Amino acid sequence: MPDAHLDATGLRCPLPVLKAQRAMRELAAGEVLSVAATDPGAVADMAAFCAAKGHEMLSSGEADGVFSFEIRKGDTPDDAA
Repeated sequence: MPDAHLDATGLRCPLPVLKAQRAMRELAAGEVLSVAATDPGAVADMAAFCAAKGHEMLSSGEADGVFSFEIRKGDTPDDAA
């Protein structure tokens, strides 16, 4: 079960990933952020974000044009999230 939710529907690149980055700063290492986005570019952007910042993509999917992601925060300093 996610610890926080981010509704980034209706936002275009790069806003979904930027808002996810900001939301991750509020979480402790190991906590999970759930993200919903409608921009197809978010799929690649979220994967790249996780790889670059040391977060774990637990799941991703798409239903009716809404892309969903569950991301576990890695053990990174808050300013690097």
